[in-house]
Amino acid sequence: MNLTGFSKEELILTALKNEEEAKKIYSTLAGGVKNAFLKERLNFLAGEEEKHRQFFEELYKKEFPGKEISLPEKTPVPLPEVVITKETVALTEVLEMAMKAEMAAYEFYNSLADLYKEKTEIENMLHYIASMEMGHYRLLEIERQQAQRFEDFDIAWPMIHIGP
Repeated sequence: MNLTGFSKEELILTALKNEEEAKKIYSTLAGGVKNAFLKERLNFLAGEEEKHRQFFEELYKKEFPGKEISLPEKTPVPLPEVVITKETVALTEVLEMAMKAEMAAYEFYNSLADLYKEKTEIENMLHYIASMEMGHYRLLEIERQQAQRFEDFDIAWPMIHIGP
């Protein structure tokens, strides 16, 4: 991902906004599913995104001491969003949107790490967070495959994946 043209401040604020939004989405989805296993996974993802947000908040404070964090309404870096426009959206559609967002976060954080070559500790942490985002992608991919099976047959069983 090409991040030239963006300041470090814009990029860190984008990361903060991205993680905050991801946490909200996963928490909302967890509140809307009946499947206990999927609910647990979504709550796990929300918790992971919160930890990432905390890292980026600390990074911002370290990079811009004394400056107050002011998240933009819309991030300057174009990243995919998870937008649920109707209540009856299929779970597979939501999971696919989330997968795209996780893949974009993976690419974004790896590119952001390249800007911190002189600060190995930060660079390593950004690569680590990027790898975690790839893990989230894979977890969502498995959940999407499971949900697709039941959507294909229009089956709803207790404890089996059904829409949010």
